[in-house]
Amino acid sequence: MLHLRMITPAARTEDVTALLESTVGTAHIAVLAGAARSPAGDVVLCDVAREAADGLLHRLRELGLADEGAIAVEDIDLSLSGRAERAEHEAPGAGVDAVLWESLSEATHEESRLTVTFLAFLTVATMLAACGVVTDSAILIVGAMVVGPEFGPLAGICTGLVRRSRSLMLRSLLALLGGFAVAMLLTGAFGLVMDALGLFSHDRFSADHPETSFIWQPDRMSLVVALFAGVAGILSLTSAKSGALVGVAISVTTVPAAAFAALALSYGEYGQMWGAVEQLGINLAGILFAGTCTLLAQKLFWSWRRRKTPARPLA
Repeated sequence: MLHLRMITPAARTEDVTALLESTVGTAHIAVLAGAARSPAGDVVLCDVAREAADGLLHRLRELGLADEGAIAVEDIDLSLSGRAERAEHEAPGAGVDAVLWESLSEATHEESRLTVTFLAFLTVATMLAACGVVTDSAILIVGAMVVGPEFGPLAGICTGLVRRSRSLMLRSLLALLGGFAVAMLLTGAFGLVMDALGLFSHDRFSADHPETSFIWQPDRMSLVVALFAGVAGILSLTSAKSGALVGVAISVTTVPAAAFAALALSYGEYGQMWGAVEQLGINLAGILFAGTCTLLAQKLFWSWRRRKTPARPLA
């Protein structure tokens, strides 16, 4: 269940409460007349099943509540209520499958900006992967995959395409391309410094790497893995199962491929560099394609479910 706290202009309160009462999946509606001061108006409280929340939020926006008042949404960790159980039972589908588009847009907005923190995480991950390449350490490669924050902009691009939000899509694309460009440039410089210190060397870089050679040797399986990662990553965001993102992070070689390309460029190994760039491109394209298709499928499915759900008769 989700808890909604709304500030409504007094003239809109009856419309809002009528909407809440007619929406399948709502419970515990309360009105605090005149309680709001900024903006002035009434405070309306309501609990709603997660699977019914997106449609309700959309209709509240149509009433102008987001512009003239305010809407706040919170997760309810525990609700001991027979009415809440009935509301969840009446709502279409399952809560874990529901997509809250407003929440998804907010999450991707925060995770898809080219910030200092984003650049720091991506650069550290790429440098860590560079160490894994030179030492042929699969453990370091996996660690770099987990640290990398690149799925945020990827999800932002997918969301921007499906919601037709040009600003979100462009901001995410800038974060993705700009972030990798900066991380690879700094990693190339890091490799030269490590070489000067005797910790890296061309011989170690060009030696056989049985544990990590997949990074710069893309094949058809690279695309298959990227497609599955795109589906799993988007599902983990829309279903609020963020733990699954760890599995997504360690399934694709975006950060390690970028690290290898940076090192190969610094050592003049252009053939291997293009192999790593190809691996990076395949993974990014596969995730974007699968993630966008997954969001489109979810959007169509929940639109169909809402059309099939009748309104609750008013008492």
